[in-house]
Amino acid sequence: MDQQHKQNKQNKQDKQYIQDQKQEMRGRVTEVRRNRYVIDFEDRSIPAGLKGSFYGQPAEDLPIVGDYVSFLYNPAGDSVIRSVYERKSLLKRPDQAKTGVMQYMAANADYCFIITALNEDYSYNRIARYASIALQGGVTPVAVLTKADLCEDAGKYVREVKTISDRLRVHAVSALYGTGMGELEEYFAPGKTICLIGSSGSGKSTLVNAVAGEEIMRTGEVRASDSTGRHTTTHRQLVRLKNGVSVIDMPGMREIGMAETEEGISDTFADIAELESRCRFRNCRHDTEPGCAVKAALAGGELSMQRWMLYRALGTENTDNRAGKKKISVLAKEYKKLSKKR
Repeated sequence: MDQQHKQNKQNKQDKQYIQDQKQEMRGRVTEVRRNRYVIDFEDRSIPAGLKGSFYGQPAEDLPIVGDYVSFLYNPAGDSVIRSVYERKSLLKRPDQAKTGVMQYMAANADYCFIITALNEDYSYNRIARYASIALQGGVTPVAVLTKADLCEDAGKYVREVKTISDRLRVHAVSALYGTGMGELEEYFAPGKTICLIGSSGSGKSTLVNAVAGEEIMRTGEVRASDSTGRHTTTHRQLVRLKNGVSVIDMPGMREIGMAETEEGISDTFADIAELESRCRFRNCRHDTEPGCAVKAALAGGELSMQRWMLYRALGTENTDNRAGKKKISVLAKEYKKLSKKR
């Protein structure tokens, strides 16, 4: 009797397997490691590979973390990803190790949390870069200045970061003491996806653990010598919280390049883009040309030299990522000198 019951159960599973093989299902990519994928489907983590037709396709067409995909389910092994659904947003950056090659980081994020600790990790320039990349990808940038308890005047940094763009939201928080954490609740709504970008040791994992009310991300120690943390995230990963919010965690990045971000830069520096549109000549270089609205704004104090230099540096790097790196290093040094005089 028991043997017959087992046989009937096995037959039922075999029939279900055959049916599943014919029916495409929809899931979301949570991890990518070379050619191996993990799909979130009905609260299960399903290993998967790619359909053969994917191979040889451009990198932009391959599934990445955050993508919704159709797949054929295989309970006995790897399922097969057949297609990628249209993305509503896409975060990408130039691959520093491969000149001229874009690196596709995450898809379908609603918010990009730019995590920066208010210690040696703080960088106005880096936040501007992240904001431009987020806006270019169709994601709302949110600068989260962590470890506010270690800073005597967090408000000063909030005001400074707000000058980057009127489309950049800014919050100063302390996960340790709960300061400012309530301001982040609006972003953690069911169905929303938040992408975390920041340096190692900036407090990404601690922040999410505090909001989630449980330890879902591993935290690492921070070296006292340079306020730099260990890389607790070694690959991109999507984690779904109990309330239905999805969080995409990125490996720590202290530097990020600019490429293919013309719209993002224009959105971040909308005030400068508007000034450029008022110049007498369409191809104005803002140097010696008469009727230059940018030069007039600099002379009248409407536009700060620091902001103008940052805009030029990012634009130069974006136009030619290789040649731009040399010029941007010079402009960055000039920017730091002016910043010290403020």
